[in-house]
Amino acid sequence: MSSFSYCSSQRPSVSPKFDAHFTAPLLSSSSLKPFLKELQQNPISQNVHKMIKEASVRLVDAVVDLAFEFVDQPLLPSQSNFAPVEEIGMAVEVTSSVDGTIPDDFPQGVYIRNGPNPLFGGLKSTNSIFGQSSHAWIEGEGMLHALYFSKESNGRWGISYNNRHIETDTFRLEKGRKKPSFLPAIEGDPPAVLLAYLLNELRFGLVNKYLSNTSVFEHSGKFYSAAENHIPQEIDIFTLETRGNWDVNGSWNRPFTSHPKKAPGTGELVIMGVYPRKPYFELGVISADGKNLLHNVDLKLDRCCLCHEIGVTTRYNVIMDFPLTLDINRLMRGGPLIKYNKEGYARIGVMPRYGNADSVKWFEVEPNCTFHIINSYEQDNEVVILACRAHNSIVPGPDFGLKKFEWFSKGFKQISDEESDDGSFLSRVYEWRLNMQTGEVAEKNLTGSEYAMDFPMINEKYIGIKNKFGYTQVVDSNASSISGMPKYGGLAKLYFEELEELIKVEHHKFPENTFCSGATFVAKSDGVEEDDGWIITYLHNEDSNTSQVYIVDAKKFSNEPVAKITLPSRVPYGFHGAFMPACTRRLPNL
Repeated sequence: MSSFSYCSSQRPSVSPKFDAHFTAPLLSSSSLKPFLKELQQNPISQNVHKMIKEASVRLVDAVVDLAFEFVDQPLLPSQSNFAPVEEIGMAVEVTSSVDGTIPDDFPQGVYIRNGPNPLFGGLKSTNSIFGQSSHAWIEGEGMLHALYFSKESNGRWGISYNNRHIETDTFRLEKGRKKPSFLPAIEGDPPAVLLAYLLNELRFGLVNKYLSNTSVFEHSGKFYSAAENHIPQEIDIFTLETRGNWDVNGSWNRPFTSHPKKAPGTGELVIMGVYPRKPYFELGVISADGKNLLHNVDLKLDRCCLCHEIGVTTRYNVIMDFPLTLDINRLMRGGPLIKYNKEGYARIGVMPRYGNADSVKWFEVEPNCTFHIINSYEQDNEVVILACRAHNSIVPGPDFGLKKFEWFSKGFKQISDEESDDGSFLSRVYEWRLNMQTGEVAEKNLTGSEYAMDFPMINEKYIGIKNKFGYTQVVDSNASSISGMPKYGGLAKLYFEELEELIKVEHHKFPENTFCSGATFVAKSDGVEEDDGWIITYLHNEDSNTSQVYIVDAKKFSNEPVAKITLPSRVPYGFHGAFMPACTRRLPNL
């Protein structure tokens, strides 16, 4: 899953629009133009303008403080590891806390995971005469958790751990104010959500704060955190310091997917951005050196689909246009900003790498909610897409008036009846085969109903080309239903070439009441076969309140982990992880 606060504007302030509205009639008079130009350049006039703007913001702030009450969202005991933690401040050595053995051929590098870690004690709701609005459970400022692996000349492994918030512009703003400032604007009573939307924009020029809490990726030797409502933040992978916004040298100024994909063969980065005002969906291609936006195109969609991931093949880009949408007009009419319409249309688009809206070939498919693509590739005349597909969306939450906990709990209950709303959040591994010549679609569930899975990963050398293996986190349906929050009690290895009616699935189950997040595949540097490597993941044991990192041999998948590393600090459940092989710089504190 991921953060979906997509409605943040890129404008620095709402005031320029305000000014233009009132000065435009005056500027139409040619006799006034020289005078106005001189007045605008006058330092005294500029200071007055600044004072008026600051006074206006203070006035609106005072109204917000009087009319809106921020309250903490309570957590159940079963939700305790969704609570935020404090920054530990510096890397801490954990070499002596290893149970088992780090393999000799395990690569040096950084295992890093992103996830929400709200400021000011946790997620908030606001109460006012207009009703209540609340942060969705996926909101919360991003925090990086990093485990560093360094090998000394004597063969000894050194391991250290660190965590740190991602300091977006809005993070710094709220931290400087020392209090919650952005009103929740995603979930709740529509009048309260709409007013939060408007007041946030009046005060900050933004509908919602930037989160950067979903993923971490590398491009051209630089490292970035991302979430869909803003451009990525460049990260110092060694100190976890935030270096600032990455706008591709000023050429990309809209939201940016959490899952950009490197094009096979070229190393170019394929990206997308969705936004609730036209253009709803833009696709871009960034040069392999990260310096230039080589291609940027509006796909001219007629709705804003909340598309979380893009696919690539050797020649094509793959676009998921499914019926989870953001609609400001719907919000203005009293409906929810984000809504999944199970009766709505769903389609997959295939476009040439440097194509445009007219070159997209669309394939109608059964309505569904799919956040994560496992892989996509070309085979004969077909484009094949493998993904984790559900019947309903966990984002953003129930319609206002429904009991939130019961709604989430029901969606995680494991059942076999796919027509029921029970279990509708449980995603299965699914395949679409799109025939580029005939336009035909073949789609099927590859894993049945025994396992529910999400957060897929593969050996990244196989992105965009045919792969034999995939890996996922396995949902613990019972634990998720009890907590009303997703929990992953194991891992799965998928054998795509071992197919009868269903594909073979190998399961690695964790100890009781132990759940993972941020699992990723670590390839052997000299690996020959696709599954030469390990799965590494953060885990938390809720009985002992202990957080660890497991390393599992991908070839001996159901065996005990080869190493378990106990961490000095609790690691809350989060989103996506990545392993970054070591650079020449020395890793911290080792």
